[in-house]
Amino acid sequence: MSTDKKQDESIAEKDWKVELSEQEYYVCREAGTERPFTGVLLDEQRDGLYVCKCCEAPLFPSDTKFDAGCGWPSFYKQLDDGNVDYREDVSHGMRRVEIFCKQCGSHLGHVFPDGPAPTGQRYCVNSLSMTFKGEDNVEVKG
Repeated sequence: MSTDKKQDESIAEKDWKVELSEQEYYVCREAGTERPFTGVLLDEQRDGLYVCKCCEAPLFPSDTKFDAGCGWPSFYKQLDDGNVDYREDVSHGMRRVEIFCKQCGSHLGHVFPDGPAPTGQRYCVNSLSMTFKGEDNVEVKG
């Protein structure tokens, strides 16, 4: 039975490789990071919703986005439906908190305790891991 599960998981990963570009796969499925100041969603200013690139789970409302100056889209609060989950990340000689999509496991970025009020949190998110859905019905894939 465990062999079947592993086979199913590998098939799913093959599907992600078809669905996503090489860079999107690296960020979303291998917990990579896009280079700072390169993401297309960094300067997005319209009203709307940021959703998971892989499964379209709602993640962040645009009114919680702020310019942290770090080179990645930053938010001070996730949506209340809890589609963002957390785990400790000790890679690269650092101790951080990774954020990922609770629905599909896609890597989003990291959360830091240096954000603005009211939460004091800075969700630092890769553009490549999200799609922006504007209230004007225009969609922008990160």
